[in-house]
Amino acid sequence: MLRSFRYLFFPLSLIYGCIVWLRNWLFDKNILKSASFNFPIICVGNIAVGGTGKTPMVENLIRLLQKDFKTATLSRGYKRKTKGYTIANEASTALEIGDEPMQFHNKFPDVAVAVGEERLVAIPQLLHDRPDAEVIILDDAFQHRQVKAGLNIVLTAYNNLFTRDIILPAGDLRDVKTSMKRADIIVVTKCKAGLSAAEKKSISEEIKPLAHQTVFFTEIIYTKPYHLFNKGLANITSLTNILLVCGIANPNPLKVYLADNVHEYDMLRYPDHHIFNSDDLADIKKQFEKIENNNKIILTTEKDGVRLMKFEEQLKDYPVYVLPIEHHFMFDEAKAFDKLVKDFIEGYKK
Repeated sequence: MLRSFRYLFFPLSLIYGCIVWLRNWLFDKNILKSASFNFPIICVGNIAVGGTGKTPMVENLIRLLQKDFKTATLSRGYKRKTKGYTIANEASTALEIGDEPMQFHNKFPDVAVAVGEERLVAIPQLLHDRPDAEVIILDDAFQHRQVKAGLNIVLTAYNNLFTRDIILPAGDLRDVKTSMKRADIIVVTKCKAGLSAAEKKSISEEIKPLAHQTVFFTEIIYTKPYHLFNKGLANITSLTNILLVCGIANPNPLKVYLADNVHEYDMLRYPDHHIFNSDDLADIKKQFEKIENNNKIILTTEKDGVRLMKFEEQLKDYPVYVLPIEHHFMFDEAKAFDKLVKDFIEGYKK
């Protein structure tokens, strides 16, 4: 019903699509310039608005690379309260650098985490601050063409493939479909469990990858929940009642997971990248107290968790747990993906 209503905005989509197409054409013809760096830069992005799994893909790359290469990440720092370039330190907060960069910084303290709206300016600053860096991962920068990454990894969600979508505001695409030709790796994310080889083949044929492109398929894996403050692990069973506190673009896979794995759950839904305030905190406590089952916890996502950290004093006596999410490559193709990424970096070193 909602999508049908959005089709009323199709004339606006035509206008917006023409503007985006013209911008891309100007870059393709070198009328607008893209800067290249003689340095391995990996871009993780999509051409849709939210919900494809960029953050866990960046984390997947960090886990893959950090043992062998000095790794850095660069994000815009969406919805942070600061401007310009900054690099995370021990005093950084989500309000200063954004929730996703703060998540990277908390989970991977040995990785340089920087933010900056202007990637063209921020990359030299990052390399100045971290001269030993051997690779930079750009988070959500595919459509920002001022910088030409050496390896573009572009994600599209299984339940909303870019091939079946249309441009904003009638659809979810923020870039034209032809931009996918600039991708080196295309990852179909959030696939259903047990995706068949026949459906994999059908989707690959629908995407029509070019000769230089490789298509991979991943499913969402939720790992063991950990306490937001003391990091202890939760023992969730089919008897556990959960209050889900969630402010992400697409919570549907998480809702399906909980429906299949816990006794019962209630949900407090917030906008994507929501900055929690004292009223939200009061609502969370009130809703949690209403749950009569003694076997109950508050569960949130990692991105929401970094925005709740500021309430440690108020929440320290509550069972607040974070549910980590990871990509799992299907069809035993994780090694092939890893090799493509590492070969790209090694190519620069040679």
